[in-house]
Amino acid sequence: MSQVEQTTARALLRRLAVEQSECRVPSLAAAIVRDGEMAWFGARGQVEGAAPTADTQYRLGSITKSMVAALVMRLRDEGVLGLLDPVGGHVPGTPFDEVTIAQLLSHTGGLTAEPPTDWWERTPGLTAEDLFARIGPAEAKHRPGRTFHYSNVGYALLGRLIAKHRGMTWYEALRREVLEPLGMTRTTLRPAAPHATGFAVHPWADVLLEEPEHDHGAMGPAGQLWSTAADLARWAAFLGGRCEGVLSPETLAEMGETAVVADGDAWVAGFGLGLQLARIDGRRLSGHGGSMPGFLAGVWADANAGTGVLFLANTTSGVRYQLLNELLAILDEHEPRLPGEWRPVATDPALLAVTGLWHWGPTPFHLRVLPDGKLSLNAVANSSRGSRFVPQADGTWLGLDGYYAGETLRVEADHLDLNTFILTREPYEQGPPIPGGAGEWHA
Repeated sequence: MSQVEQTTARALLRRLAVEQSECRVPSLAAAIVRDGEMAWFGARGQVEGAAPTADTQYRLGSITKSMVAALVMRLRDEGVLGLLDPVGGHVPGTPFDEVTIAQLLSHTGGLTAEPPTDWWERTPGLTAEDLFARIGPAEAKHRPGRTFHYSNVGYALLGRLIAKHRGMTWYEALRREVLEPLGMTRTTLRPAAPHATGFAVHPWADVLLEEPEHDHGAMGPAGQLWSTAADLARWAAFLGGRCEGVLSPETLAEMGETAVVADGDAWVAGFGLGLQLARIDGRRLSGHGGSMPGFLAGVWADANAGTGVLFLANTTSGVRYQLLNELLAILDEHEPRLPGEWRPVATDPALLAVTGLWHWGPTPFHLRVLPDGKLSLNAVANSSRGSRFVPQADGTWLGLDGYYAGETLRVEADHLDLNTFILTREPYEQGPPIPGGAGEWHA
């Protein structure tokens, strides 16, 4: 484990201690992940008379959903399903047949938040057949795609989809295909010792009430898993890009793209495909929060910085989720990341010949070769039109992001053809096939 420095560890532990004390949390554990490894672990309070360790289990709550989403994306990558498929084509018979799988993943399908049962988080769960037999048209709350509406029921439906295509329970498929490859052997469906007991803390006195714990049946994919700080650190590393053996980097990046914002135009909080997203203090974070009676949890990853952060607590309410951001801020303050060393990279001379200044009409653009062999095209002045491009087998280049994401760039002898836009070395240069022609400049 690449440890943080002693002064950093002290500052992190103090922030954790303040949270545990001021919020009256029976026990609170947290960890920092750096470059794919746990770099710091801290804990306060007690579990069964001793300080919790990195191997002490807590309930994850809705962090479960992010793991279920990864399994759905594996099905997509295998060609078993498409994200635009109506879910009724895979698990028919609900009022949500026309809702797409992507909408279920991103909570934009309009489904009710909670099932029409007793308070599902505090009662034994139903089978999928019993649960969905109770769900009628009234559980469709919004037109699919209209708005963000968080839905636990939507993830119960995704769990049913997984079970159908894998021929086993959603958890067994998750264990085999996601948890074991990542080394998350202490992430289980039910608690396995050593584990914390979930408590509610009285608002006006320092006394505890033990919260119930059950197998939630068909609602399990919405939030049933138990895990440890050590295992959740592996999940943070996964979210930060260490996804080998489970998903391709491209699929993980797709999960982290903003599908919907959750807080207005100048968004801070959003949602991707099974991942909560946030923009805080210059960081772009992905992960998920979780809560169940007696437990709170959260995990964020900053893929650009190669860092992650998590906490686990056995209290129904009280822990402030900004704890995660403040722990990252302490790490940045005490151990700011050094930029990587610049080193020269061998580049194809044919690519060097096309770098430099190009013009889209009168607008100048810079084309440069990136260290990883991609091309970057950006306007010289501030503009929203810019993208990176990756080479294709047929000699063309495919846009990865920005305005030209998914579009094709062709590099010709005297011009660039970018999805019908012609870029030339000089503004409206005569010779290249500019649609409409190019005349003479005049005063």
